[in-house]
Amino acid sequence: MTWIVFDYGGVLSLPQPESDAEAMALAVGAEPESFKRGYWEHRLDFDRASLSPHAYWSAVLGRPAAQREVARLVAMDVASWAYPNRGTVTLLGELLESGRDVALLSNAPVCVGDGLDQLPWISAIGRRFYSGRMGLVKPDREIYDELARGLGADPAEIVFIDDRPENVEGARRAGMTGVPFTDADTLRAALR
Repeated sequence: MTWIVFDYGGVLSLPQPESDAEAMALAVGAEPESFKRGYWEHRLDFDRASLSPHAYWSAVLGRPAAQREVARLVAMDVASWAYPNRGTVTLLGELLESGRDVALLSNAPVCVGDGLDQLPWISAIGRRFYSGRMGLVKPDREIYDELARGLGADPAEIVFIDDRPENVEGARRAGMTGVPFTDADTLRAALR
């Protein structure tokens, strides 16, 4: 048995649009460039669940975030990652329809994972692993080990697809087949 495990952002979804990041900043009266810097500077801690949504957004803003701001930013953040990569989503559907064992492993905070689970192309994946729920992040070795345990699979039975080279390399160090993602057609050929 071989598990095909997809990353989410940049693989199943398109990258977050600059316009969405700017809209988040403007929605809370923040300067867009400093907002984007803070967004990424603190993101792995948020993905790991080391920061609550309130603590994360306060760090991004450089001031205490109001609860209504946090709720709005969480909703806008989820929406900013909800643009499907049509080619990859089509390939995912083909794999699921043919009965292949497919899973998801994404660096995503709990609140974002909860939102992504509502998307039809994600809810179709039976086994979904989000870093926030695991308290671990890619590319750290422990998240791949936990993925293998969660799937009840030997690492050698897992093909892991990600657009970030360090995450592909992390999977390889854990004994998995790491496949760098560039586009759906290249991935389809690689999975044959």
